[in-house]
Amino acid sequence: MIVGLKGRVVYKEPSFVHVDVSGVVYEVFISLQSFSALGGDEVKLFTSHIIREDAQLLYGFLEIGEKKLFERLIKISGVGPKVAMAICSTFTPSQFAMVINNKDISGVQRVPGIGPKSAGRILVELSGFDTELMATPSAEPRSLAASQACEALESLGFKKEKILKALSSCNGSDTASLVKEALKLLQTI
Repeated sequence: MIVGLKGRVVYKEPSFVHVDVSGVVYEVFISLQSFSALGGDEVKLFTSHIIREDAQLLYGFLEIGEKKLFERLIKISGVGPKVAMAICSTFTPSQFAMVINNKDISGVQRVPGIGPKSAGRILVELSGFDTELMATPSAEPRSLAASQACEALESLGFKKEKILKALSSCNGSDTASLVKEALKLLQTI
């Protein structure tokens, strides 16, 4: 089982990258979120290795939270890797946690290939998974700051769904500035 790759990007398109790892080039399918976050030539990806009768496929993620979301989604009946990647391409893990928390069927239906029936089933199957997604440490410091800001605001008595909504509109990069911005927004919500 291949759970991660570290190497040099030799070719990339919005849906996949070719990663050279010590002379062996792997094709790894990625979400649009991961594609837009790819930096230079060197890359480290968390991967999900799916073995089928006719193929062995690698799906790669820059954040562990996105990988957890993908792996949880493909366990749902009727949701395969393509639909799971479409969800990962449409939402970041924290955005999707808000969709789950708000039971936003229309939000899930924004994902290409998901109708009302599938959207309802996904929300039912993922009930409670939003807290796990928000608790997952991220590779980027901003997400760590956002989770710390969320905890601080919860300790002040604000509801988690309002906090998440406010934090999604904030631009701060450290915990203190995120808390200040979110407090201003929470007064208007």
